[in-house]
Amino acid sequence: MEEIEVFCTKSLTTGENVKLFLEEEVLAPGECGAGQPYYQTNIDAIDVEDLNHNQSSGQEVQRISVINNLPDLLRDTESHDECMRRVVPKVREVLHVAQTEMQLAASSAFLQILQKNLVPIQNYSQTFLQTILNSVDSKDPDVATAWLDTLLDVIDLLPKDVIKKEILSIAIAKGQLSQSVQARLSCCRILGKIATKFEPFVIKKEILPVVQSLCQDVDYEVRGCMCRQLDKVARGLGLEATKSAILPELVELTNDEECYVRIAGLETVNEILSLLDAETSTTTIVPLVCKFCQQALQSEDATLPIVSMQYGKLCHGLAEHLTDEQKQWFIDHYKKLCKIGLAAERNKASTRPAVVQPVVIEKRDPPSGKDSDQLPSLFELEDKLVECRRNAAFNFPAMVLFTGAKCFKSELHGTFSSLCKDPHISVRKTVSTGYHEVCKILGSHVQILQHDLITLLKDDSIEVLKGVISNIAVILDCYLSAGSNHTISDSKSNNVSEIIPAILGSEPVIFGSNNWRLQEELMNNLSCFIRVYNSENLHNKVIPLLFQKLKTARALPVKLAAARSALVIIRKLKKQEHREELLHRLVEDFCHAKSCYQRSVFIDICKIVIDLYSKKFFKEHFFEYLLELHSDPVANIRLHLCSILPDLKQLIKLPTDRSLLQLLDMCVRKLLVAEKDRDVQYAIKTAVEELDKIHIQMESLTRRMYFEQDVADQKKEDEEKSLIEAEERELKKDEEKEDKKSKGDKRNSVSAKKVENGSGVSKIPAPKKGR
Repeated sequence: MEEIEVFCTKSLTTGENVKLFLEEEVLAPGECGAGQPYYQTNIDAIDVEDLNHNQSSGQEVQRISVINNLPDLLRDTESHDECMRRVVPKVREVLHVAQTEMQLAASSAFLQILQKNLVPIQNYSQTFLQTILNSVDSKDPDVATAWLDTLLDVIDLLPKDVIKKEILSIAIAKGQLSQSVQARLSCCRILGKIATKFEPFVIKKEILPVVQSLCQDVDYEVRGCMCRQLDKVARGLGLEATKSAILPELVELTNDEECYVRIAGLETVNEILSLLDAETSTTTIVPLVCKFCQQALQSEDATLPIVSMQYGKLCHGLAEHLTDEQKQWFIDHYKKLCKIGLAAERNKASTRPAVVQPVVIEKRDPPSGKDSDQLPSLFELEDKLVECRRNAAFNFPAMVLFTGAKCFKSELHGTFSSLCKDPHISVRKTVSTGYHEVCKILGSHVQILQHDLITLLKDDSIEVLKGVISNIAVILDCYLSAGSNHTISDSKSNNVSEIIPAILGSEPVIFGSNNWRLQEELMNNLSCFIRVYNSENLHNKVIPLLFQKLKTARALPVKLAAARSALVIIRKLKKQEHREELLHRLVEDFCHAKSCYQRSVFIDICKIVIDLYSKKFFKEHFFEYLLELHSDPVANIRLHLCSILPDLKQLIKLPTDRSLLQLLDMCVRKLLVAEKDRDVQYAIKTAVEELDKIHIQMESLTRRMYFEQDVADQKKEDEEKSLIEAEERELKKDEEKEDKKSKGDKRNSVSAKKVENGSGVSKIPAPKKGR
């Protein structure tokens, strides 16, 4: 048999694909044999299955390529008319028998054509829109969903008259009870989309009867889908028509026998609240919501987690229309949602045996249907209750707003403490994630939550710790603003005296995990302790931890975060002795380390120092040590050094730093001449190109030409000088105090001696007696 080559190795251009696409002959499904494609080409049919499969796949790829490029073909003015005349009709013809992938490509392309205004609206409605409307009824659910989504997006871009003429009548026809469930579901979504496009009288006359019919549909999915569109229909109708036509349907749907419909009803109530007036909310919605919440709590069905999720939004939407008694009812109901299921779990924990006895497993008959159904139902109920508490924890910040900061301690503090100690990680994780939001709302009352924060920080779950540690800077700011002091003292009344040890105590759990991003966040957030810890505590408690992680952390981002926090804290230490000691340790432990990894970290540390400190500081403490690494025996260290050389030249000012410039030039020359490693050679050449572009600053011209660039550097230098001056002032004060104390001691000793010499008898002469 003669071999026929089906595929070409060379990829075809768009023009070639279009040409092959137009040469195809599309056959109707009935004209093809079973299992054969709906098209034929100029290759004769042969009895080889592989050939038919390859031919089908090749043409499918060509068709998809043409459809994907359809917007580009229409954008081109030269090919626009030809494309509309030949390609578009062919595409519409092929789509009747196309597979899923081609249908999805076409739905996307048709939407792009309208979004980019490539075709006049009139032409679009006569061609592409008709194909979209026909394809919505596809038997393939994925294809039908894709085309329906496209239609909904297209409706947003079409004018009102086209929607009324082309879409409204079709949508209404799909909503008839004689249509399939899929068609009625499509009708619900289309009606919700077009309801906001028309005037109220059109909606009332054309759309509202169909909406009311779908709300009473025999299929619960249709009722639920239409219920979720009621808020859009209500906004189109207006308040009065909503009260008379939509609210009765909504009330009935919230009392539906199916959980799915009742859930949709509650969500719609939440969305429609902003549209309703005070009277309607007070007389209809508040009783409705109270009844719904009470039934969900009693039945513990699928609506309970949804009530818990929607609770915060419901309370805020109804807050203006509630009496004090009703407000208290909502708060009390929320407390029940936060603690639901906890009693049963505690009973389980208390009845659980301390020592597990060996159990003899016997062969038994499989459980009956009734017994086998009980275990999954118990697990499902437990999952619902946990989800309910988790959703309630998510809404806690909203409920604090609803209750008010002043009433928080009496109303919600106990509930919050219970959520922080919940036996399920998901609940505690949700609480920890929103803890900083609660702190912001409470303001000056935030001290109430201090013990709860410590409880969360002592949690052994990484997920729980992540929520607090990620926002610890915000949390500490809230505690600082609530207190009178801005640094920790020895007084017991300080707000954060117990929080800092708890934060530091979470380090073993965090570094015992593989979550290096959380480790990095912890290291970064330790720098905020400069606001809440005094200099001595920073030096004695925080710096040792940072230096330890700088050496032992496995992930480089964690090391760099520790280095940045350490350098931020060192810059704020009051004693120059401590600062110099720590800077010396950085040089000795990293620049002069035996490990090449530590020496590489030193280069990164220098980059951070350049960013945080003044130029003068870096040149005094790090410049020369850094350049020593140009002769490092490890090529990677020399390679890393090349990346920082341009930054070093920008620090130099002549004539003061002439010796540093000479040292930099000497190191660069040695690397250029003596370097043998290929990567380092390339890096130093690239660095030299950058160095040549940098102009060295002259001190005589600094104030005129470079003043704006050096403002930040001058500010850093002034801060560093102020620390030294402050330390000198404190030393003088201490010396003066000691002098005064010593003088006072001398005076006391002299007076004591006088008393001793006189034996307690006064030497002042007594008055003379009368003669």
